[in-house]
Amino acid sequence: MHYRDCSCASLRVEDIGRSVTLSGWVASRRDHGGVIFIDLRDREGMTQIVFRPEHHPKAASEAHSLRSEDVVTIHGEVVARLEGTENDDLLTGAVELVAATLHVLNRSEVPPFPMEERIGNEDLRLTYRYLDLRRPEMTANIRLRHRVTKIIRDVLDEEGFWEIETPILCNSTPEGARDFLVPARLSPGKFYALPQAPQQYKQLLMVGGVDRYFQIARCFRDEDLRADRQPEFTQVDIEASFISDKKIFALIEKMFQKVFREARGIEIKTPFLRMTHQEAMNRFGSDKPDMRFEMELQDISSIFSKTEFKVFRGALDNVGVIKAINAKGFASITSGQIETLTEVAKSAGAKGLAFIKVENGEWKSPIVKFFTETEKAELSKQLKMEEGDLILFGADRWETACAALGRVRLKVAEYQKIPIDREELAFLWVVDFPLLSYCEEENRWNAVHHPFTRPKAQDEELLLTGRLGEVRAEAYDIVLNGVEIGGGSLRIHERDLQARIFAALGINEVQQKELFGHLLNAFQYGAPPHGGIALGLDRLISLIAYEESIRDVIAFPKNNRGMELMTGSPSPVDEKELRVLSITSTSKK
Repeated sequence: MHYRDCSCASLRVEDIGRSVTLSGWVASRRDHGGVIFIDLRDREGMTQIVFRPEHHPKAASEAHSLRSEDVVTIHGEVVARLEGTENDDLLTGAVELVAATLHVLNRSEVPPFPMEERIGNEDLRLTYRYLDLRRPEMTANIRLRHRVTKIIRDVLDEEGFWEIETPILCNSTPEGARDFLVPARLSPGKFYALPQAPQQYKQLLMVGGVDRYFQIARCFRDEDLRADRQPEFTQVDIEASFISDKKIFALIEKMFQKVFREARGIEIKTPFLRMTHQEAMNRFGSDKPDMRFEMELQDISSIFSKTEFKVFRGALDNVGVIKAINAKGFASITSGQIETLTEVAKSAGAKGLAFIKVENGEWKSPIVKFFTETEKAELSKQLKMEEGDLILFGADRWETACAALGRVRLKVAEYQKIPIDREELAFLWVVDFPLLSYCEEENRWNAVHHPFTRPKAQDEELLLTGRLGEVRAEAYDIVLNGVEIGGGSLRIHERDLQARIFAALGINEVQQKELFGHLLNAFQYGAPPHGGIALGLDRLISLIAYEESIRDVIAFPKNNRGMELMTGSPSPVDEKELRVLSITSTSKK
């Protein structure tokens, strides 16, 4: 059977008079006094079909039985729509197809949700994802994902990068998140791990002389989920030998220029702004700052250097800082919103959140009585305080005060509904991250990025003198509109330096040999200097598509509980299968 001559988005005025065959799904059916109209939909778009009983009675009679989502093939003649009935919202809106024959290929039950509109019940959409994917919005997202991925491949190919696959079944190593483990049937009691990233393999490719590698890589992390996380996700993984961070920046900027030009018709300016981690935290309270609105953090420690206010005094005496933001015009904040902001600050480690409202010419706050007139005057001048303003304070260690007010800043912007042009693109490179961070709960140092990140050459001496918190990394993140869409670094390629970093992280020589022996051994055989970056493809696509959740740009995602509702994954496994894998289940049925 002949199914189609073109797509449902192809027909134009110049096609009038043609006889064509179309196939697709019935999007809607309308009965206008015996004349039946349907909108026929495929992945490319929509065409209006008209069944006229006076011209083709058999086809018109059969059309009365059509329902939404029936799959049909229709043959007919392309004609101009009647004057005044054109639809400018459709590419095919100037024409319609007068049906001569109708073949119903498959009938559809009534769909569980309307296909022409977006519903809020995400679990229902995910349960019937195969239907959800038919909706034009989802079709557009999947098409966009394909287009962006192809552009990325083309750019990297032009730059001499080879696409190379790395193993999915690998060994488990500590890289920041929990591994998904896969039992190895042929080696009872042993497990593979699914890769959190191809980090070590791509470095070993550099040792192998590949020089320039990339991969559209599947990655797996067993961590708590949210809108921009999935247990399995995709990243654009890039690594190169004999390369500097500046060359990497230029490569990514070129790639993004082409992606946004060809996928969205948007020209972006390069080079992107660069900002140190220290400055980003100081000004915005975040290492992925959204700079599309103001409300920057201010350091007011010097104003209160002699304060008697216990909260401020305690922070300063503990070698901390006092930071503040001015939420202009938001003195109308409710007590409930203040309580929420306080909890937001506490989630970043703060003990609380002090505030001042400027209303009717007065400062309304329980803390104002502790301020001297000089302190109030200097505070008003530095923060440019005016009638209607809301001042919010953070007094703690520098990291905590910045992070707490950074989160508060974003929540205040949400409350104030600060107008932001969704097409505004605020790209930023954040550089000079700390190499290590100290975790008091674990009483140990952890890698801020990963343990293979190179320390800045001028800071290597600090490793020897034990000033680990001052060591900066040759690391960089790329941020778009307050979302981190990628991160990378120059890597360690010397065995001794890598072993020294492992030791600083509390990984002893035995553990180093067991977990990373292959990498340390490889570095003994002429490993070249190398570096790279990994871009979160799902996050990037969601930003380009103006979607809040990456689930809307992934064909078959998990929900926010890590479940795929369509197939019922994860699911129980028969005890017999577990015994074959030398696993004993302790769960109760």
